[in-house]
Amino acid sequence: MTLPIAEVEVLFDGCRWAEGPVWFNDLGCLIWSDIPNNRMLRWTPDQGVGVFRAASNFANGNTRDREGRLVTCEHGTRRVTRTEPDGKITVIADSYQGKRLNSPNDVVVKSDGTIWFTDPTYGILSDYEGFKAEPEQEGCFVFRVDPASGEITVVADDFVKPNGLAFSPDETRLLVADSGFSHDPDGPHHIRTFDVTDTNNLKGGAVFAEVSPGVPDGFRFDDQGNLWSSAQDGVRVFDPEGNPLGRIKLPQMVANLTFGGPRRNRLFIASTHTLCAVFVGVNGAQSP
Repeated sequence: MTLPIAEVEVLFDGCRWAEGPVWFNDLGCLIWSDIPNNRMLRWTPDQGVGVFRAASNFANGNTRDREGRLVTCEHGTRRVTRTEPDGKITVIADSYQGKRLNSPNDVVVKSDGTIWFTDPTYGILSDYEGFKAEPEQEGCFVFRVDPASGEITVVADDFVKPNGLAFSPDETRLLVADSGFSHDPDGPHHIRTFDVTDTNNLKGGAVFAEVSPGVPDGFRFDDQGNLWSSAQDGVRVFDPEGNPLGRIKLPQMVANLTFGGPRRNRLFIASTHTLCAVFVGVNGAQSP
């Protein structure tokens, strides 16, 4: 799964809290968030790192939709947005039942175009990663947005701090992290697995894997159905049933990761102050 001759490379060291890496194969670049610095950065193999968006509204998680457009969770504005090809910003979701969202954290897009995101309170707990405020929602939910009508639906309401999420390669399961341990020593630090129904609802919710030390934040699947998850001491890898397969040890806490490169065999890792990368012996699950 890992390559004996491949080493972890530091591509950039200058973030306060790196998050939300997303690979653009058509552009040959990686974009990620540096939340406390209120910016998004871009790395290209030949040009290195530059600023993609200087005022990002404290952007956190990112993904691409099925048309290749950037979809972003913004702590500062407490919304999920889409960047159009001409650079304009479209608001996908900023409220539920007339009340502002907490602070959208991570987002994925299913092949049918539906947009799924988590909404913990991290971005309103202080002024470091957003703007301190009281939550308006009654809890921290997992939401689904219909791309045609814009209707927003709660698909899971029993999380303490829902965080990273990812569909299995065949989209029959949705895995969602609960990182409640980050602010409560008795809180959860696990990943749960749900069955996705034909009507895009969720069933089940059993614990897929516990992540320790630290909490699971962001994760992605490879094309064999194995899950690569962030952890306090690096990256943990689990098989499709949640059994541990291995790990990549790193000196800083990992927040999120994604597969990229022309063959999707390079793992990009957002690790506190740094963006790292390592070639691995598998390929990431196909994405736009």
